[in-house]
This record gives sequence, C-alpha cells and structure tokens, in this order.
Amino acid sequence: MPTNKLHRCSWAESDPLLLAYHDTEWGVPEYDSRALWEKLMLDGFQAGLSWTIILKKRDAFRKAFKNFNPEKVARFGEADIARLLEDAGIVRSRAKIEATIGGARAYLAMQAAGEDFSQFVWALAGGKPLQNSQILTQSPLSEEMSKAFKKRGFKFVGPVIVYAWMQAVGIVNDHAANCFRRKAVRP
Repeated sequence: MPTNKLHRCSWAESDPLLLAYHDTEWGVPEYDSRALWEKLMLDGFQAGLSWTIILKKRDAFRKAFKNFNPEKVARFGEADIARLLEDAGIVRSRAKIEATIGGARAYLAMQAAGEDFSQFVWALAGGKPLQNSQILTQSPLSEEMSKAFKKRGFKFVGPVIVYAWMQAVGIVNDHAANCFRRKAVRP
C-alpha cells in the first residue's frame, strides 16, 4: 500500500517545531533587508547551540530586541545589556548580545553609506539562489561573506555561521535531493 509521507531533509523530522520551520521557512529566498539581518543575528546566537533552542526562544528574542528593529537595537546601552542578561527567555551571552547591538549599528552604517543589506548579500551570491548538489558546512562564498561582514563591523559571522544563515535565507538551496521542498524553493 503506497504511503503519502512527504520526504524531507532528515534533520527536520526529529521535532515538530523543526518540521514546521523546515516546511515553511528554511531555504525560502529572503529579500527583505531587516529580515535578513534578524536571521543573521539569530544564527549568531545559535553558535555552540542547537537551532531548536533558538527557534523555541525566537519570540522572546523578538520581544527582547524590539522586533529586531535596527534603529532601536543600535541605541541599546549598558542598562539594556543588563536587562537582557537577566532575560531567561533568550540566550544570555554578553558577547552575543553586544554583537547584536554592534550588528544593528553596522547595518545602519551600511544604510547610511547607501549600501542596502539585501542588495549587498544577494550581489555577493550572484543575484539568485545557488543550487547545491552536496551539503556543506561552509563554502568559498560563506568565507567571502564572512570577511565582508567582519569588515563592516559584524561579529559572530564566521564562515560556518554565515553558511547556516545562507541556507536558512535561501541563498543556497541545501534541501536534500529527495526533499519535497527542494523544488519548491527553486527560483
């Protein structure tokens, strides 16, 4: 008897939250500058942790970081850092919190210089999603983006973090060959 079970990337099948994220968000090309920045900051918070932890805390992160409004986050000071370090709803790492505040300032500096965040990252990627035939943890493009982000003042943007972010925002399509989402997110 045939089964109607959809084939997915194996990592998404262990948790209902991951499954929903996989089926609706992961790998879908994102072009909104603010949304791209938010996702890059969340990937920075994931460093050393599982993505499931970040997904479970995402709403709390959004509340704590004013819906990742760069103008508001860039104005955070020591009192805000102290407040965030007490917030059990998020990952309480001073270095990651300070990196997010600095990331907001770097994002705004790019804007002030006439550099749109979305146009910047998509130009580096050649303007369209890359279709990978093998799944990597980093690539020459993630190394290039990492260097470009660091040059602009971003932190927690090493090539492995940047590659995971590129997968999440659809810059690279790393859905498994038999995953039903692979064709769905192709341009």
